[in-house]
Amino acid sequence: MKKTKLGIIVGSGENLDQTFQKVKMFNFPLCQMGFIAENMAMFDPVRIKQKADEYSVEIFSVFLLFNGQIFNLKDGPATMGFVAPAFRKERLKLALEFSDFVKEMQTEFIVSHVGFIPDDEQDPVYQSFIPVIKEFIEKCRKNGQFFCFETGQELPSTLKRTIIDIGLDNVGINLDPANLILYGKANPIDAVEIFGKYIRSIHGKDALWPNRDEYLGKEVPVGDGIVNFPLLLRRLKNIGFNGPIIIEREILGEKQIQDIKRAIEFFSKII
Repeated sequence: MKKTKLGIIVGSGENLDQTFQKVKMFNFPLCQMGFIAENMAMFDPVRIKQKADEYSVEIFSVFLLFNGQIFNLKDGPATMGFVAPAFRKERLKLALEFSDFVKEMQTEFIVSHVGFIPDDEQDPVYQSFIPVIKEFIEKCRKNGQFFCFETGQELPSTLKRTIIDIGLDNVGINLDPANLILYGKANPIDAVEIFGKYIRSIHGKDALWPNRDEYLGKEVPVGDGIVNFPLLLRRLKNIGFNGPIIIEREILGEKQIQDIKRAIEFFSKII
């Protein structure tokens, strides 16, 4: 089995040189780029691809974000992704355009939080959500793309059922083990057993469980949380996973750089 590659998630700032210099600063061969769909008109996807090539960086995947999303357990269900009914129509329109945008970047994988998927398959919110997300994934398929659900805001069993209900062959999972903990949804080791072959990439991020009075758990440097990465990676390799580990640290400044370097050292010992 080929050696697991490391990468980093980066934002889509106006200065593309700074973006890809950050990737190369850590000697990463690849990255995941994040874009807010409402802002995609600000960017030239062809130029982004050209600039990535200049720096010999592979844009492995692109993360689809939307304005107005609140990433917590209290306000998230009404604001996140395609599940939130009030935002579906406009976000589907944006997502279809986003697929064309990513096609021009020549990137195969699109990743996104789709929202808090209901556990009850008879829930009207769930039943009306499925055709919406399916339309988007069909568009991705026409553009030669794979859509990967970002984990965390739903039970793993619910997400797997959703993938089966969608019934398309270009659907996968970007496993964020920390998100499963942040939202209090599952032990990441158990999630690997449920998701299996659908896992295409993972985020190298760590976290602590939320307490009773919190709306979200706490993200911490890799190794300081409760994600058991040595066991997680062994389980992933046992099911044939050969995708990248994309390091994510949701803070800014010098501390972020220090924590990314620490994560590189951590993962380099176990991959």
